[in-house]
Amino acid sequence: MADHQHHHGAHGEQGNRRRLAFAFGITAAVFLAQAVGAAVTGSLALLVDTGHMLTDVAGLGIALFAASLALRPPSPRRTWGFRRAEVLAALAQAAVLLAVGIYALIEGVSRLAGPAQAPGPGLLAFGIVGLVGNVVALLVLAGGRSASLNLRAAFLEVVNDALGSVAVILAAVVIATTGWQRADAVAGLLIAVLILPRAAKLLADSANVLLEATPAGIDLDQVRARLLEVENVEAVHDLHASLVATGLPTISAHVVVRDACFRDGHAPPVLDALQRCVATEFDVPVEHSTFQLEPAEHARHEAPTHA
Repeated sequence: MADHQHHHGAHGEQGNRRRLAFAFGITAAVFLAQAVGAAVTGSLALLVDTGHMLTDVAGLGIALFAASLALRPPSPRRTWGFRRAEVLAALAQAAVLLAVGIYALIEGVSRLAGPAQAPGPGLLAFGIVGLVGNVVALLVLAGGRSASLNLRAAFLEVVNDALGSVAVILAAVVIATTGWQRADAVAGLLIAVLILPRAAKLLADSANVLLEATPAGIDLDQVRARLLEVENVEAVHDLHASLVATGLPTISAHVVVRDACFRDGHAPPVLDALQRCVATEFDVPVEHSTFQLEPAEHARHEAPTHA
């Protein structure tokens, strides 16, 4: 089962990497097009959106690099391989998104105070080019955005790009039809308001993984209560749960069993029952579990931190 699971995980990572590579290529091409557009039109709105695109191209590059690292096999030095690279990449991208959102707020307020002149027709053309590229990238990433924090972060990066392109288009239409230059500032502020909560949530989720917080959906009190119902189990302590990477939760515990189990051969069936319990009886199945079976007197030899 373990070999099959690892093979399946590697296959999934290959698919994630292909999605990221395709999205990276599209986003980089759109960035270059918008950079040319900003230089040709002299538009401040398009220049800022191009800056957003630059951060997103860098973010997708980081995500692609992390997905490539995740394909490397485990080693004696790195027993989980580079599976957690996805979390580091998601953390970096969340930080970038927060920075972009804060910058958009500051820049939006600045533009409300003194809007720059921007050519509406030029904005519209390049805004549409950007939106088309963003939509294609979103379609590529949409199917795998729940597969990992890394892909989720990349998806948010492209959503940010798409919102920026929509804002450019709307601002261009308003500027071209009414001449109201503050339209792009209002759109930029709206984008910032949409970006910041999502970026903060992604940042919190990534930090929780690095801090080895109990994964969402796992209630350790319920797990402990159910483990205590397993036949011959007398106590459960030193119970921990964490998330190595998306889709890879782990549980470990010290389980006190009847002393007779070590003499009459009941210890192996108890271990089987414990592992089967956490793998099949909860909303979040945990297939990677480690249980230390011990007699009651063993507690006297453990460090006081084992509780």
